[in-house]
Amino acid sequence: MAVERGQRDNGKRRSPSMADVAALAGVSHQTVSRVLNDSPLVREDTRTRVNAAIRELGYRRNAAARLLVTNRSGRIGMVSAHLALYGPSMIAEAVQEAGREAGYDVAVVGVLDLTEEALQRAVDRLLDQAVEALVVAVAHRDAHHLVRGLSLPIPVVLAQGVSPGEAMAAGIDQVAGARLATDHLLDLGHHAVAHVSGPRDWTEAEQRREGWRQAHEARGLLPGPELPGDWSAASGYDAGQRLAKDRDLSAIFVANDSMALGVLRALHEAARAVPNDVSVVGFDNVPEGGYYWPALTTVAQDFPELGRRAVELAVRALGGEDRPAAELAQPVMLVRGSTGKNRTR
Repeated sequence: MAVERGQRDNGKRRSPSMADVAALAGVSHQTVSRVLNDSPLVREDTRTRVNAAIRELGYRRNAAARLLVTNRSGRIGMVSAHLALYGPSMIAEAVQEAGREAGYDVAVVGVLDLTEEALQRAVDRLLDQAVEALVVAVAHRDAHHLVRGLSLPIPVVLAQGVSPGEAMAAGIDQVAGARLATDHLLDLGHHAVAHVSGPRDWTEAEQRREGWRQAHEARGLLPGPELPGDWSAASGYDAGQRLAKDRDLSAIFVANDSMALGVLRALHEAARAVPNDVSVVGFDNVPEGGYYWPALTTVAQDFPELGRRAVELAVRALGGEDRPAAELAQPVMLVRGSTGKNRTR
């Protein structure tokens, strides 16, 4: 009897089973299982036939059944905060894509507040899904202490706001990125670069601030003024209004591209031409940055590489390696129209 897509059981449509796949492919249930588990014991023509039957029937493997048979869920959990911001959202996307490439589903749970209780609830939700490892992308300084204090039966990888050489941690070198931005401005003849920073309780904001400071120190220069922001364009606009009043100021390094947009608006309103009067560099390389006016010079972060390294650390730990480490991914400087040589005296 032919096997029909969407079998019926007591008049109700049911999902196709492994037995349906076996019947359509003309193989045993065990052979289908071997194909699903990528066993090398299956001949290639048989594997092709089984995969064709899977596609025709629309078969989806039962994750609960897989867990019972293999004691593995094939799932990595991820806790992320501030997913409305460009950086965190790109990190989440990168980890999900890297997980798929490595053969894992990635379940993401977002947290709105960074309390110990909220973090524990997010972790518990993922543990209930039998995740094999956990990736935590929360750049808040206090959250890092909370994550490191968790006692979990699975590997935990940090993926944001990490330091060089840190075990079980994947990240992008924020200090190096900020030095690239500041050195670019200093190389153009600007002598005291101002900085619009991110929130001081964010690890990555502090790391970018440190790179800005180091670049000046390496040349024996005092940095320009520093104003705080909160990652939003509105906070960049407020800071830009204040900085625009300083007629001696010729360069600003802004800790993310959204705030840089606000700075550009404030400078325009104050009749401070960019880059003729003031050069501006952002950070993140948001897709819209190339369409700001002028197009924004910025620091690009390699989010796909970060995702790959985070998943790789998790897989290495699952394979038995004790607290593996990875080098920080390196950012890249993208020079566009918002920076130019210092034309002041």
